[in-house]
Amino acid sequence: MDRTRRSILMASLAYPLSIATFAASAQGVGRPDGRTLVAFFSRSGSTRVVAGQISRSRGGDLFEIEPAKSYPQGYFETVEQARQERDSGYEPPLRSTVASMAEYRTLFLCFPIWGETAPPVIRSFLSAHDLAEKIVVPAILHGGYGLGTSLDVLRSHAPQARLVDGFALQGPQERETAIKVKAWLDELKM
Repeated sequence: MDRTRRSILMASLAYPLSIATFAASAQGVGRPDGRTLVAFFSRSGSTRVVAGQISRSRGGDLFEIEPAKSYPQGYFETVEQARQERDSGYEPPLRSTVASMAEYRTLFLCFPIWGETAPPVIRSFLSAHDLAEKIVVPAILHGGYGLGTSLDVLRSHAPQARLVDGFALQGPQERETAIKVKAWLDELKM
């Protein structure tokens, strides 16, 4: 991600994210009586920026959620693979898991919305970790369609966790950008 894009994104996220962090503090999230983990999945880098800001603000450890086999580079190929995984209930294997989840009291879980829900790799992460009695705070970026069924996924995959109000933000429009660039390239007379 270039420096200008990152600066603009950080500036646009700073105020709403600070409000969400304040709200989490008011709910007793990330108190000194337990460590905080900020786990994130990011395809384009936007969610990584949010996770980094939360980690710096809350003093939490940062963990990147990655599938064992990376998603395709192309946006539309990724969308199709994610749709197939979602529709079949497939949970892709993870590259790694959090070895010491028991040490954490609070989990900030950061991810984008894919196909109107949490990405399949988030279901894998939730299934791979015992989150009973943990405070789970979602930080979700979406492309304009809202949160879809993502909170239902969190509730069903971490039923014994305490899910608190999180943060949701309409993020950059990767799909719209890809469509516009493709249309421009198709019209380019070269």
